[in-house]
Amino acid sequence: MPELPEVETVVAALRAHLPGKRVTGVAVRCEKLRRPIPVKALQNLADKTISEVRRRAKYLLIDLNDGPTLVIHLGMTGTLRLAANGESAGRHDHLDLQLDNGECLRFRDPRKFGLVMVVKPNEQGEIKELGELAPEPLNKDFTADYFYHLSRKRTTPVKNFIMDQRRVVGVGNIYASETLFRARIRPTIAVGKLGKKRCRQLVNVIKEVLTEAIATGGTTISDFYGVDGSEGAFARELQVYGRTGKPCVACHQPIEKLTLGGRSTFYCPQCQKK
Repeated sequence: MPELPEVETVVAALRAHLPGKRVTGVAVRCEKLRRPIPVKALQNLADKTISEVRRRAKYLLIDLNDGPTLVIHLGMTGTLRLAANGESAGRHDHLDLQLDNGECLRFRDPRKFGLVMVVKPNEQGEIKELGELAPEPLNKDFTADYFYHLSRKRTTPVKNFIMDQRRVVGVGNIYASETLFRARIRPTIAVGKLGKKRCRQLVNVIKEVLTEAIATGGTTISDFYGVDGSEGAFARELQVYGRTGKPCVACHQPIEKLTLGGRSTFYCPQCQKK
């Protein structure tokens, strides 16, 4: 599933191409993804000009003049790319946002777990997906003090806690495992047992890992590709994720795997004793 660095990579690429382009039409080839596609609202975007491309958590937001925002979540297998208007669409190409420069923004989603919404400016805080989100991990309001006070008396495993979008947004499964390994924190420890020093270390490492992943274009495991079709290079930097049975890069003990919250979790039993 594309996580925060992957979505940020897509946003950065689209930000270089879309602002100033006028929408000339919309082609919808699928009635429903995670939810029904709002066909009429999408058609009403015609003749509006794109003003900005931004990200909130794992949601990609395309702002248009006169107010509306196109909100896209890539789900598990969604990708966005720029194609020529008139280029034949594939089986899983569900949506085209046609532009006045002869290109279209094409949304592909084989497993149909993505989400497409059109939101009015005064509605964004009222939309459940956007209104209940925690601080961004790379923003200044995600601090060690914030994390420490939020986690007190919590018995939730630390990995589940940092993946909870109500606590901090965008730390997905891959980056949670990698962060906890770098911080030398066992994924199963109750987050409330972490002292101030370890909370500060964890917050710093979350920022460090996500920043590095963004700089390398995210992580391609199976389905993520950038707007230009390129793969994310952070996959080469993974130290525990997907490495079950392979030697730890630090102590050479075999990496182990367990399931937390229904998600595969990778860790070193030696380096992450506590």
